[in-house]
Amino acid sequence: MNSPIRSCLFHFFLLPIALVLSSSSFARGRAIPVPVPQEIKSSQFTIQVNGKPVDVARAAANYDFASVDATGPVKISITAPEDGFWDRGVDIQPWRLGIRPTRKGRTIQFFLPNPAKLSISRPQDFLNHAKMLFLFVSRPVALPTKKAAEQPGFHFVGPGIRRESLNPKSGETWYLAPGSVVFGSLNLWRVQNVTVLGRGTIVYEGSQNPEDDDGWMQKPDWHCIGAMESHHIHISGLTCVVRSRTWSIQMKDSTDFEYDDLRVIGGNPGNANQDGMDWLGGGNTVVRDSFFRASDDVFAMQGNWDGYDHDALVAPGHDVSNILVEHSVLSTSISNIVRAGWPQKTFNSRNFTLRDSDILHGGIGTCGLPFALFTFWGAQGAKGQHGGYTFENLWLDNWYSLFQIEQEEPELRDFTFRNIWALGQPPLVNSTLQGQVKDVRIQNVKYGQIAVSSNAAVPVDVSGGAQQPTYSGPGKGIHAAFQMSPAVLEPGARATFIAEPSAPGARYTWLFGDGTLAHGKRVQHRFTDAMGTELDGADEDGKTGTGAGRFRVLLHVEGKNRQQDWAAQEFIVVGHWRQSLQKPTSTPGLQFQIYPGTWPELPSFATESPIFNGVSTNLSDINSGGFTRFAVTYDGFIEVPKDGGYSFSLMARDGARLVIDGEVVAQTGPPFVEVCGSPVNAIRYARGAIGLRQGKHLIRLEALESMSPGSPRLLWEGPGIALSDIPSSALSHTNGAIVLPRQSVPVSTVSP
Repeated sequence: MNSPIRSCLFHFFLLPIALVLSSSSFARGRAIPVPVPQEIKSSQFTIQVNGKPVDVARAAANYDFASVDATGPVKISITAPEDGFWDRGVDIQPWRLGIRPTRKGRTIQFFLPNPAKLSISRPQDFLNHAKMLFLFVSRPVALPTKKAAEQPGFHFVGPGIRRESLNPKSGETWYLAPGSVVFGSLNLWRVQNVTVLGRGTIVYEGSQNPEDDDGWMQKPDWHCIGAMESHHIHISGLTCVVRSRTWSIQMKDSTDFEYDDLRVIGGNPGNANQDGMDWLGGGNTVVRDSFFRASDDVFAMQGNWDGYDHDALVAPGHDVSNILVEHSVLSTSISNIVRAGWPQKTFNSRNFTLRDSDILHGGIGTCGLPFALFTFWGAQGAKGQHGGYTFENLWLDNWYSLFQIEQEEPELRDFTFRNIWALGQPPLVNSTLQGQVKDVRIQNVKYGQIAVSSNAAVPVDVSGGAQQPTYSGPGKGIHAAFQMSPAVLEPGARATFIAEPSAPGARYTWLFGDGTLAHGKRVQHRFTDAMGTELDGADEDGKTGTGAGRFRVLLHVEGKNRQQDWAAQEFIVVGHWRQSLQKPTSTPGLQFQIYPGTWPELPSFATESPIFNGVSTNLSDINSGGFTRFAVTYDGFIEVPKDGGYSFSLMARDGARLVIDGEVVAQTGPPFVEVCGSPVNAIRYARGAIGLRQGKHLIRLEALESMSPGSPRLLWEGPGIALSDIPSSALSHTNGAIVLPRQSVPVSTVSP
């Protein structure tokens, strides 16, 4: 399909973008804010770009957004709505961009050298209740020429509020000017050769019941963009805000759609049934340079959908084929990034590709299968031939699992996961292959620096006759991996980073997680503070919080033919050390205490009385005394083998908190209930760092099992220790009195 604004597209996703926090580094470009009518303006955040104010719009749920057209690098300043808003840190995604702001009170600042679509929030705060700001910095779009505007079928929607849906006819072009806001829908009903472009916004807040799943209906004025049997459609530059419990963009039996620079923001009280984009038959679609924030699957493919009753579910649907999503930024509060299939459904699908894109937030929880980057849910007699799915060159920030693929008959085959780079957390649940699933290829899927090479490393469970997946690394060409020395870092210390050899002529780009970059196979760098990439480690003196900061260091290696590979590793800079205890006598295991009852969040254990206790060799080996709803505390020592900065990863469903030497190191977010009738909460993840001297340190873990059975999981990483579960040999306890180290502080009992 020929695009009238093809020359305005920017393909920066394959380029290493980094930032230097100095205005002298850039010749600033011109910034052109997109205006916002007063009716949808928000007062939650205040934004300036190059010192000039930018309008902020209220989107959906607790989300705001702002749009700026820029001709070059820009300086961005964002002021939060209340004091202390950033005290728990600042998370600017995509992580691949290496952005770390400076902070002064409620205001953060950073430089952006290239166009980008950003999500700005606080660390691990990205579910439906979170306050999030989405910032879109784009190259200016071409204005319609006078000649084009005079053509028959051209429609101009000027700045201001319009309370009427758009209903283009075949052959028409609609231009939505910057500052135009349409309350309604874009209805594409049995039309062809339609172009809709500009910088306008469509706000959909229809009449759907927030408690019902009727957002699937195929009728005009039921989605932000709805299409029925339409073909050859081009949509560019629009923002879709969806406040109702409905699918955001739905295409039924429609083909040859092209979306460029689309922004979709959805949020609703039900936090479900609000997919980003759905195909019900049809396909031949390209989605490029776009942003999606959904409250359900970001992309979903079905042959049809006419309700949830048995006859509607088993009715055969039409094929879905030939879909390409590229150079995009994807986020959801719940469910999958990509889903195909549904229980009992019959249809065929082929040739879906998602590539060169950032996954900011994969949904957490379960609906039949755990949520994942990709789920094919072909359960309960679902049928069809499905294959040719490719996922390549993807960066994973917050996510749940890699894939969940299930079908009984006749078969699913040909699934490729190539160059998938997880830049932070590990998977929270196992992947699955179940039933007649064949030809699953896992090629250079990396967690941090290590490419997975076995089922145990993914991890993936294979059952029901599924064929074992095959594994391969990055090949003989481009390869990203590196070492850093010394193993222990303090602010101002010189660190040396050495990349492993790659192909001749390869280009090495380092992003150090502090807003700076360097080039070369071997580089040196100094971290000037212990605040960490997300500003959640310590203040500038290194004395608040745990006094240690986690810096997300990224290495990008690119070959002459644009082959690429990435490696990620967190390094801890210690601004404040915790001294070890003076050789206490101890025995293996941790003491545990059981507090029967149900709490909505972690209680203050100082005011509670345990009625059962014992010794546990590990966190999953406790006798709860027969209680099924309880809180538990584990107390004892952790043996640290070397001086260094240690990071701890905590996973729990109902809530957990890790305290070392009297300091809260990690605490999972509030419980988040799974959907589809699941009786348990989703797994929450938290990570923190602390500087520990060699020897024994006090450890305390507090956890709830008030709704979801299962013990918390605790992993660590430090000098000479890859990310792994803490071994039982490192845990011990004593029956005598324990004296806290002098520098410890009282344990906080306030949930974040």
